[in-house]
Amino acid sequence: MAVCSRLSLLTSLTATCSPRRGWRNLSLFSAPSPSSWSKVVSDAEKIVGYPTSFMSLRCLLSDELSNVAMHVRKLVGTKHPLLNTARGFVYDSKHNLQMRGLVVLLMSKAAGQSGSSSDALLPDMISGIYPSQRSLAEITELIHTAFLVHRGIVNLKEWTFSDGPLKDMQFGNKMAVLSGDFLLANACTGLAQLNNTKVVELVSSAIGDLVQGVYYEHSTCTEEGKVCVASWEEQTFLSHGALLAKSCQAAMELARHDAEAQTLAYEYGKHLALAHKLNSDLQPFLKRGSDPVVFSLDSAPVVFHRLLVGQEIWTRQLQQAQSSTTHTDYTKLWTGIRSGGGVKQAVDLCTQHGNTALEAILRFPPSEARSALENIAGAVTRF
Repeated sequence: MAVCSRLSLLTSLTATCSPRRGWRNLSLFSAPSPSSWSKVVSDAEKIVGYPTSFMSLRCLLSDELSNVAMHVRKLVGTKHPLLNTARGFVYDSKHNLQMRGLVVLLMSKAAGQSGSSSDALLPDMISGIYPSQRSLAEITELIHTAFLVHRGIVNLKEWTFSDGPLKDMQFGNKMAVLSGDFLLANACTGLAQLNNTKVVELVSSAIGDLVQGVYYEHSTCTEEGKVCVASWEEQTFLSHGALLAKSCQAAMELARHDAEAQTLAYEYGKHLALAHKLNSDLQPFLKRGSDPVVFSLDSAPVVFHRLLVGQEIWTRQLQQAQSSTTHTDYTKLWTGIRSGGGVKQAVDLCTQHGNTALEAILRFPPSEARSALENIAGAVTRF
């Protein structure tokens, strides 16, 4: 009864909210191709033994967070992005699937037992996965969710009356900070309970990478093309790939696999995350719907376009698309970017990272779990 009431509470506070156009997309792991992606995920979840889309709900349904949800209800009627983030916790649509935990579980099952003489000291596997590896998958999701909540903080300098009362937006920012901190604290507690120093170091460094990646997220490339693309990839890895890559490596460490297996798992997670980010960035340029075109000016196709046309032409295109200091005609920009070569370069780089992830996972023994990881890598390179 208590769990049902908490779910009802979370559902009610998110039912009336809708994402604001032009704001940062906070999907948990948005699908590159909804129909095929959902099939790949559904098949993969059967292999690990249970649906992973609500993996972090055990923490989210705690008494402490239920009290937080009561306060967040005050934001209903405003456009604070914390509401949209909260909706993603309980609304499992084809566009919102928590994938990091699922990949960690599949990687754990694909690697299997380490075969070392000390393996007898490990607890028994359940569906081919150690309990500590399942705990790690939950911790990974909690860390990712905590950063999603933190990233939902509104820049009050850009606040307008249509967003809602200023005091409510300030309150929403406080709740985003406190809720994210709460989730991160729970993840760190679970991490300590794994009793593995190397795993703690790996995941802790991934948290540091996330912070650094967000800090440098909107840095401007000023060097020559090669350096700029390398900088973009480095920043994208920090903010989108480090957590998955190091969690996959940590899963191998928990099962006491050797350094080679850990490196392969790391490489798969790294390149899968980069390929997925590129795929996500490309969607506005490959699929044009009825909604107004909105995309990030820091996305991969835009970065490549800027490098191809040069800073002078890019500045002129931006000025032509800006009818005022606060409004940008994204449709006009979209047309110029779409007709250039930046989109093709981003597609090629996405395919390259996807193929590198495939090469890494093919070094593992054939199994259902390995096939699922192959399918996931293939899905993020389809457009």
